[in-house]
Amino acid sequence: MALGTPRPVYSTGGIAAASAAGIGLAVIVTFTMIGWVAAPHDTFGEDIADLLRGAVLAWLVGHHVSFAIPEGQISLLPMGLVLLPGLLLYRFGRWLARTCEIERLRHVYRAALAIAGPYAAIAGTLALLAHTDAVEPSMPRALLTGFVIAFVAGGLGVLRQLMRDKGVAVGDLLDLMPGRTRSLLVGMLVSAGTLLAGGLLLFLVALAMSFDEVLEITRTLAPGAVGGALLLIVQLAYLPNAVVFAVCYALGPGFAVGTGTLVAPTGISVGALPALPMLAALPANGAAPMLSLAALAVPFVAGTLGGILTQRNAPDVVGEAAPLWGFVCGVTTGILCAALAGFAGGSLGAQRLTDVGPSAWQVGLVAALEVGVAAAVAAWIANWWYTRKQNRAVVARREETKAERAPEPTAPVVELPADVPSGKGLATVTPLRPREEESEAPEDTELTISERRAELRKVRRDRRADRTEEKRARKEARRELRAQRREEKEARSWWRNGGEEEEMSEEEMYGITYEASPEELDRRD
Repeated sequence: MALGTPRPVYSTGGIAAASAAGIGLAVIVTFTMIGWVAAPHDTFGEDIADLLRGAVLAWLVGHHVSFAIPEGQISLLPMGLVLLPGLLLYRFGRWLARTCEIERLRHVYRAALAIAGPYAAIAGTLALLAHTDAVEPSMPRALLTGFVIAFVAGGLGVLRQLMRDKGVAVGDLLDLMPGRTRSLLVGMLVSAGTLLAGGLLLFLVALAMSFDEVLEITRTLAPGAVGGALLLIVQLAYLPNAVVFAVCYALGPGFAVGTGTLVAPTGISVGALPALPMLAALPANGAAPMLSLAALAVPFVAGTLGGILTQRNAPDVVGEAAPLWGFVCGVTTGILCAALAGFAGGSLGAQRLTDVGPSAWQVGLVAALEVGVAAAVAAWIANWWYTRKQNRAVVARREETKAERAPEPTAPVVELPADVPSGKGLATVTPLRPREEESEAPEDTELTISERRAELRKVRRDRRADRTEEKRARKEARRELRAQRREEKEARSWWRNGGEEEEMSEEEMYGITYEASPEELDRRD
């Protein structure tokens, strides 16, 4: 292969998947070796097989692969460990985009599949190698999670590199999407981000208020320098799980820390807990702390922000449809929260700790209702505000057009008689009413009943005319919005057609004149 020649996508994807898996496994082996050195152990030759098997098992845990043990199943896995394989796959996805020739952005899925397929095969193979009588990793889950993580992270890396090479910004990429789909995506991401930010703040505040208990648990464990560093890494890996648990608390359903326990705004009921310093953030049994009840406002704030942004870039022509799209934003946010709750919870194998975490369907349902209702109200208000501003602009534009077309009024010309003196500095002459007419005018200047009725009818006609003009302005605004969306749809057609502009050929027309001879005319007659 000549230097600079693009490589095949699928073979290069296999190299990228193998490199990402190898580097990730090497990092896990390194940390495992450090823990092995710090802990009491037998000779190196007797522990090397168990050491490598433990490193492979830790690599699978980083891909959220559950495993079975004689006491039960371990599925409460740290979500933070997914960051390591995700970053490696992202980097090798960018390398694949630089090495191979990918013509268009819509072909990103091919490169993502080229990485995800071999990576899933590697994950399944390692699950088979780590299988023992005491530990049995789930091979189907290894195949599924390995494929999903590689497809998403590798695909994002390929997309980012192509966008950088072709000079495409993130805003331009969003503009390629339909307006309503883009607005729903932005609203869902903002709502979910607000919920996660509120959950992180709630967990940090609870941990800070129990800092003395955190120090006491750490002193009791006495992990040492190396063990303390590993303990800190484990807690940071479980930090995303804790944030999701806090979000479920703010939504209302709460979460469990064992069979028959509950941590929710309605009350706290927990039993004996493992000796982990971050668990000190859990409140004591009894009523929920009053300060934590302020977190119940987080879902409504998230729904308000999501509803506003849902209607910001795509205002509805029909105002009644705005609350519907706001509620759809809440439903999509609820689905995302249910998925996060399902991944964050699980089992720790023991009989009492078989149920740890929130209920996914309860969290999804409550999040859809709370966020959806708040988003619907906010979307209706935001849509009214945006269309109101557009209606004002349309009315002002129409008035300017009328003012430009209307003729300028000219001052009336008064012709004075010849005997009336006129000149500079003289007073203006106006005709006066004769005294007979003044004497005949009624002294009572109050309006009669018929005149009042006529005045009221005139006011009503003016109001009807104003309402008609306002309706006409609204129709004009809706017409302009439809035209604008039609133009945006036509502008996006270049990406759907592969970026090639169709050239329309102009047909030339010719006229033919036929002149009949006199003999032919006589024959026709």
